[in-house]
Amino acid sequence: MKLQNKVAIVTGAASGVGKAIAELFAKEGAKVVIADLNGDAISAAVNEINQAGGTAEGIVANVTKEDEVQAMVDKAVDAFGTVDILVNNAGIMDGFRLIETIQDDLWERVLAVNLTGPMRAIRKTIPLMLAKGQGVIVNIASAAGISGGKGGVAYTSAKHGLVGLTKNVGYMYAKSGIRCNAIAPGGVKTNIALNNIDMDGMQVFQEGAGTQRSEPVDPLQIATVALFLASDDSRFVNGAVIAADGGWTAY
Repeated sequence: MKLQNKVAIVTGAASGVGKAIAELFAKEGAKVVIADLNGDAISAAVNEINQAGGTAEGIVANVTKEDEVQAMVDKAVDAFGTVDILVNNAGIMDGFRLIETIQDDLWERVLAVNLTGPMRAIRKTIPLMLAKGQGVIVNIASAAGISGGKGGVAYTSAKHGLVGLTKNVGYMYAKSGIRCNAIAPGGVKTNIALNNIDMDGMQVFQEGAGTQRSEPVDPLQIATVALFLASDDSRFVNGAVIAADGGWTAY
């Protein structure tokens, strides 16, 4: 098992990519803390992992609230003694808003979830990792984090920021035994919200020369990349962004 006896926190882990990551990590021997907003979905995900022979605990946590991020980390320490792996997966989209239609409240909410949340989670777990001289952080970015035309303005800005956060943390803590990498998925079959879509923004996206050519993939395809980055298989990979998009960003 690639993650035997490791302790992992996965945010947004009650569904979609986060759930696939939590399940795969548990199969590979990790003790997993499932953090999400949906209490019922958390309970279902925890039960599925435990009934399959894995080990999981759950906690309702809003990554935009620092006290709840602290409670999430405390949950891992109380239940399993430490944190070895942090996966920042929780995220929301912005309905493909253009700069001319984005409103401050949506802008601030998207950045709070997609960028400030991961920053706070990393800030809370870094001391635990520094104390033992090792740790792994995996951020779920997006193809919109490495190009400009694959999402709305707030989402694209937040994911670009997450890429910068990844590289900074990876570089600054490399000599402390801590690795920080990101995955940039393309289209994935998840229930991420696309409410209130800006049709002008969507039209620009759909008419773009770099529009995705492949069908959205199963979340497991992203989870396997997360497993690689969380395990010793990638021990010399740090500050990197791996595009898992079927070649979309190769255009």
